[in-house]
Amino acid sequence: MRLNGGDAVALFNGRDGEWLAQVAQAGKRGGALICLERTAALKIPPDLWLIFAPIKKARTDFIVEKAVELGARRILPVQSTYTNSERIRRDRLQTHAVEAAEQSGATFVPEVAELERLERLLDGWPAARQLMFCDEALARQGGSDETPFAGMARGAPWAILIGPEGGFSEAERRRLAAMPQAVAVRLGPRILRADTAAVAALTLWQSALGDW
Repeated sequence: MRLNGGDAVALFNGRDGEWLAQVAQAGKRGGALICLERTAALKIPPDLWLIFAPIKKARTDFIVEKAVELGARRILPVQSTYTNSERIRRDRLQTHAVEAAEQSGATFVPEVAELERLERLLDGWPAARQLMFCDEALARQGGSDETPFAGMARGAPWAILIGPEGGFSEAERRRLAAMPQAVAVRLGPRILRADTAAVAALTLWQSALGDW
């Protein structure tokens, strides 16, 4: 960071808020900082998970970064029937989450989970967590533009599920439709790319039920 002794820096660790610190020692192999005062309290985003199927490397990075900026509490990559990417570097994506928190002034960094099969995740789905299922088939069929969150209160745990570039399989669609927690959502009249859909869905949820 090219800081010298006496320089000021803002620190956060995802638990204790943001702190103003001063460089006490600086060297090529390490250094020491002294925390002076807390400048911002820890602000935890709403209890919202983003579940998505990994796509091309740069666009997966984009999804993670925007999830942090838009206020997801947990990020879960999943392997679905038509997912193109079969592996991820969880540590690299977690680093992107930290960098996104730094850039957006957040004091909380969401966990990026290990890649998991979608059906396995749904097998253990929490009964109290609602699931916003973004179904691209609804864009083809048309349908009501009425908000899917009418009458729902803020504060409940939710998750947003974004499908892969190839969409959901019919078996996955039937499985989701049978879940009492799942709410199928149409993200407008056009089919969106997966990274665009993630941003649109997070924005829709945050404006209706989040902390915006």
